[in-house]
Amino acid sequence: MTDTILIVDFGSQVTQLIARRIRESGVYCEIVPFNKVDEFLSKVRPKGIILSGGPASVTSDTSPSVPDGVFQLNVPVLGICYGQQSICKQLGGDVQASSSREFGRATVTIVDDCPLFDEVWKSGDKDQVWMSHGDTVSRLPEGFLPVAVSNGAPYAAIANADKNIYGVQFHPEVVHTPRGSDLLRNFTHKIAGCNGGWTMAAFRSQAIERIRSQVGSGKVICGLSGGVDSSVVAVLLHEAIGPQLQCVFVDTGLMRQGEPEEVVSLFRDHYNIPLAHIDAEALFLQGLSGVSDPEKKRKIIGSLFIDVFEEEAKKAGGADYLAQGTLYPDVIESVSFTGGPSVTIKSHHNVGGLPDRMQMELVEPLRELFKDEVRVLGRELGLPAAFVGRHPFPGPGLAIRMPGEITIEKRDILRKADSVYLEEIRAAGLYDEIWQAFAVLLPVKSVGVMGDERTFEYVCALRAVTSTDGMTADYYPFEHDFLAKTSTRIINEVRGVNRVTYDITSKPPGTIEWE
Repeated sequence: MTDTILIVDFGSQVTQLIARRIRESGVYCEIVPFNKVDEFLSKVRPKGIILSGGPASVTSDTSPSVPDGVFQLNVPVLGICYGQQSICKQLGGDVQASSSREFGRATVTIVDDCPLFDEVWKSGDKDQVWMSHGDTVSRLPEGFLPVAVSNGAPYAAIANADKNIYGVQFHPEVVHTPRGSDLLRNFTHKIAGCNGGWTMAAFRSQAIERIRSQVGSGKVICGLSGGVDSSVVAVLLHEAIGPQLQCVFVDTGLMRQGEPEEVVSLFRDHYNIPLAHIDAEALFLQGLSGVSDPEKKRKIIGSLFIDVFEEEAKKAGGADYLAQGTLYPDVIESVSFTGGPSVTIKSHHNVGGLPDRMQMELVEPLRELFKDEVRVLGRELGLPAAFVGRHPFPGPGLAIRMPGEITIEKRDILRKADSVYLEEIRAAGLYDEIWQAFAVLLPVKSVGVMGDERTFEYVCALRAVTSTDGMTADYYPFEHDFLAKTSTRIINEVRGVNRVTYDITSKPPGTIEWE
């Protein structure tokens, strides 16, 4: 049984970073909303529990909390920010609005030794941490001692070593707390006793066994897009169940230039995986005709995919399962932890199940992994580097890179501009430094002069971001010369574009697919 850490989510925008730090240390963990803890505990007994930060105030009568039984499980507990305050309130301490709020970098002073600080800090040390709180613990519960203080928090870190319950007011998961990963590792490895043996090789073996157990002798149809996620799913399934797998590659007419040929060549010729190549361009473009709303586009595309899969399943003599590359961020973002809008973010994934009319069950072997972990699994499975390192490109493809109505003319313009952009990125040796890059054909036209003629053509926007796990992103800082060269090539080579712009906005936690 894999050692598991439970992360209870109170709605912090950086909860996912806790999971990333823990998995980086070789420990498996899962994020569960605060109101679903009992459901999780009925199936899994974790080695330790971490309570995340959150936007609510513990002083409110309606503030979220964990079931009191969590503190009677006799497993170590660590509270972070709101999580620390929740521990204090639930166990008999006091929390109040602070007269001296702390947001950003702060300095903590260690006032006592503590297992959480083992080989990191000792009494008398001072170090930088990242704070983000307006409330403060004003009285500790019985049995707790302060182990660190800051200017705005008399109880910046607390401990009840006898009960193995700890709390920190700061955020150890963010990079602005330089020793934060060491603290989390102390909790998972030394306090909770996790062995740190969760590796991708182990995950591969476990995933294959789970697939075989779920599928049995059934047939699986896998929607293959050529992206990292579906490619890894296809190879993993082929390794697990061999001829029981039928892959379906639906060419929607909305893929990037040259991608259909690459997909067919790799999976049909190299891996010898049964692959049905469906030319569905006419079907998809007709279904999207006249549609401008991006969410409607997604739903139409998703519905048409299902129609094609159903038809192919019938041709193959029926299928019992539909496989897809749902990832952990998809699952996280499709659950409204605190009543927010996240349930609509990932509507193009069937994370809540398939339509009732489909007589198939979902197989989602990657739903426990972050994007960077999927790449590691792809390398473990022997996928070519060109596929493992491919930039994410969602199923709707160019349809969501083309705000407004979709036409063949606009599709062709965007496809060519996007191709030139990626060519220049590769030529500059930047492709692997960038998480995702793409062109967008804006739904506006610009008046310009090209040579001796006035033009009225589209504006093309270029986007490139850096990321690690697909949960947050920041724009890539291209050199001016690169942007100038790329823009010139697009304007010269792509008829229909007379202006190019570059988007330098960042993306907070959440999906990194922009419309």
